[in-house]
Amino acid sequence: MRQLFIEVQPGKGERVLELARDKFKGVNLSQISANSTRGKIDLVVAYLPNSHVEAFLAELEDFDELHVTLIPRGAMPLRPPVAEVPERVIDVEVNSPIEVFLAGLQSVGSWKGFLAYAVVGGIIVWIGLFTNSSFLLVAAMLIAPFAGPAMNFAIATARGDGLLLRQSLIRYLSSLGVSIAVTYLLSLILQQNLATSAMISTSKVSGVSVLLPLAGGAAGALNLVQSERSSLVSGTAVGMLVAAALAPPAGTLGMALAIARWELAANCLFLLVLQLVGINIAATTVFRIYGLSPRGARYKRGRNRIFLLSSSITVAVLIALLTLQFNLGVSLQRSSLEQRANARVQQIVQNSNLGELVQSNVSFTRANTGQNTLLCLVYLQRAPDTLLSNRQISDRLTAKIQQNLLQQDFQATPLVSINVLDPPDG
Repeated sequence: MRQLFIEVQPGKGERVLELARDKFKGVNLSQISANSTRGKIDLVVAYLPNSHVEAFLAELEDFDELHVTLIPRGAMPLRPPVAEVPERVIDVEVNSPIEVFLAGLQSVGSWKGFLAYAVVGGIIVWIGLFTNSSFLLVAAMLIAPFAGPAMNFAIATARGDGLLLRQSLIRYLSSLGVSIAVTYLLSLILQQNLATSAMISTSKVSGVSVLLPLAGGAAGALNLVQSERSSLVSGTAVGMLVAAALAPPAGTLGMALAIARWELAANCLFLLVLQLVGINIAATTVFRIYGLSPRGARYKRGRNRIFLLSSSITVAVLIALLTLQFNLGVSLQRSSLEQRANARVQQIVQNSNLGELVQSNVSFTRANTGQNTLLCLVYLQRAPDTLLSNRQISDRLTAKIQQNLLQQDFQATPLVSINVLDPPDG
């Protein structure tokens, strides 16, 4: 339920009461006469389901000198009969579209605080990437101010609001630009020369990388449309999910530019654009499903053509990125190709009957060798009944693995190291 205070001219309060009772169910109203700075008024206090808020405001548009105060928090009017109170309390509805839109507008606040968080988040993500500290990367995701602009951009797309779309995009790009600039400068000042393992890991692109922004965008939109008491998932956790898709790639991009690792920078730039469009598509879809549209009560500046144009551009960019990813070869699919290659290696070893697999690691190296190198490290405990020497086992498995990976066309040169281990005597 939502609580509204409706101020109208004297004598008009009865009309508000009649309109609400005739057209809306589940509305609880009361009227009093009051004095305000504008003189004597009729004050109507209304409690109504969230789904009726925007429609109710639309019905009040014809009243002259209308003033409405919407309390954007859940209200629990415990009216008789007492036996029905528990059922009414657990009937929690989603927020009305007007509340979601107004909440987005309110988040477009001070630039000073916004940019300060972007700077602090950039510093923390740089430390985390430089020291390979995962907990610092998590802290950077909590601080980085990416979730607000991302959700506002999706709200603006769903509403077809050109002004909010432009403001959100500027804040979006500004926060990313500040984070990239901070990590770039820190790498230059502190004379970083090599890419860390965290940077290399962050820059890897998987064939399923698009799922993270889609999930983050949908989760962020659901958090905004759901009523405050209808979910145990906090807004902070959802904001962190959105930032997880953006903060590490942005930091790695700045650091890669500073040390001239252009392949890392290109991968991170691809990831950032993929995250931006994926978040926007998913969040916009959720907002539209829950009723955000170009026109609504107390909202007239939305344009359907802006919604269609913005959505079409976003979808086209996503399709172009995915087409590029799956047609460019290894560089934008390293992570998923590593998993596939490792599965093949383990299958070959297990089917060989030459020993028991202890561990296998497969990764694309970043060495400047002029080729895509797939490095396979395999640790094997020899079978007790085999008559082959460790060298013979290693040579046989190396040949099988290399031949199989070449047949699978991983578009890389497989370099295989087999370590045959002997169990202790006795």
